[in-house]
Amino acid sequence: MGQAGSRDPPVLLDLNPLPDELLARILSWVPGRGLVTRCRLVCRRWRDLLDGPTVWRLQAERRPGLEATLAAARLCLPPRWSRICLLEPFGRNLLRNPCGQDQFGHWQVEHRGNGWKVEENRCPVEGAPAQTCFVSSFQWCIKSQLIDLLKEGLWEELLDSCQPEIYISDWWGAREDCGCEYSICVKLLAADRRTVIAEFQANPDPIQQWNDAQYHQVSYRFRQYGRGVRYVYFLHKAKDTHFWAGHYGARITNSTVMVKLT
Repeated sequence: MGQAGSRDPPVLLDLNPLPDELLARILSWVPGRGLVTRCRLVCRRWRDLLDGPTVWRLQAERRPGLEATLAAARLCLPPRWSRICLLEPFGRNLLRNPCGQDQFGHWQVEHRGNGWKVEENRCPVEGAPAQTCFVSSFQWCIKSQLIDLLKEGLWEELLDSCQPEIYISDWWGAREDCGCEYSICVKLLAADRRTVIAEFQANPDPIQQWNDAQYHQVSYRFRQYGRGVRYVYFLHKAKDTHFWAGHYGARITNSTVMVKLT
């Protein structure tokens, strides 16, 4: 027995004699970031194991929703298993702060008239991460966001060869006592951030005064858009139709850009 107050040194366990199947099961309980930043650097055997699907598939069995993503990713070679599991680029909204819950964080904003304002929704939007919205003014108020698809966890071979669906959606509406106008433009850009590979624009008819104050959805699916896409540029703008001071223009919320594997 050691002296009172002494601490026994930690026991070092050599995992190398274990077969790959058992080693993978043990490693699957390590948090994903630790697997990539520490365990993968231990030796070539551990690196090869973590570059394959086994450890991540075991983790996926304990994370609802991820297993289906891994199954779909196998169709797009070469799958980056660790990148997929850490960043989960499929099936989540790649736009940040889509409802204004963080005020204007992550958006490039042009305030015109009395500028943008964040308010509570007048009617709920099902599935939105927050029941708040951006409200425009009496001149065209503009917001935009640039999404780096590689930083979000996708990779060149996937984007160029598989060209997964890129889904965009936006919800807009008016106050019941004032009409409004709204416009959206989404561009898929090359690595230089200037070359436009595919583009979607929509200019819905203005909403008239004395309306039901309900939200309207604009959505589009980019498919077979061609090679070279690396960024998504998302821009929308809005204003009121009566040139009233204050914030009586279009209300915008739950903006979405999502990459889907089918």
